[in-house]
Amino acid sequence: MAQLDTRIPPRTVLTSPVHLLAFGLGSGLSPKAPGTVGTLAAVPFAWGLLQLPLAWVLGVIVVAAWVGVYLCGESAKRLGVHDHGGIVFDEFVGYWISCLPLMPALLAVSGFQGSTAAGLLLAFVLFRIFDVLKPWPISWLDRNVDGGLGIMVDDLVAGVFAALSWVVVSRLGVSFF
Repeated sequence: MAQLDTRIPPRTVLTSPVHLLAFGLGSGLSPKAPGTVGTLAAVPFAWGLLQLPLAWVLGVIVVAAWVGVYLCGESAKRLGVHDHGGIVFDEFVGYWISCLPLMPALLAVSGFQGSTAAGLLLAFVLFRIFDVLKPWPISWLDRNVDGGLGIMVDDLVAGVFAALSWVVVSRLGVSFF
């Protein structure tokens, strides 16, 4: 479970490439709701990913997840705080996963017919719901997996749950926007 010690000096984060990336280019320094602010910071990157072919997006997500295990684990180790609340790289990748139903190659499957902006908002809301509420198995992963993998995995699964719930509800004919 994330510890909310936000007394990390901004200089520590902004001058170290590991911390800078783990803290979502500084978005994790927010004193209030760093996970939400970090997810907001991931939105423009998600929009950019939507411009790429699906195979590239999946490749970026896989590489970012693996790199994130290192970044988040190393940042936490250097700070001496497991899963510091400001470490939000995991939110970036989890949010990108939640945006997969917006990919042009997957729109027929997802059933989404709204605008890209509406889709990015829907992905944001669904991802934050699963990330904050942590239903099983997300809560189990959050409590039982350590290190960088532990920091990343609950958000990756939250992103999968958000994407799948979006598809299921859309396929049932519920219109979001």
